[in-house]
Amino acid sequence: MKRIPGLSFSWKRAIGISGLKLRLAHKTGIPTTKQGLERKIGGKIIKTLLRKKR
Repeated sequence: MKRIPGLSFSWKRAIGISGLKLRLAHKTGIPTTKQGLERKIGGKIIKTLLRKKR
């Protein structure tokens, strides 16, 4: 079987899981990827540590 370069198939995209995860992330503001979640948590920690004490 010969493959066509640049053409791939994603079953998650075909049944709509990717779109559902994207819509959920936009509505809730919570990333659905490991990297995105780590960045969000890291940002919160840094903001908390650097916040000025009153």
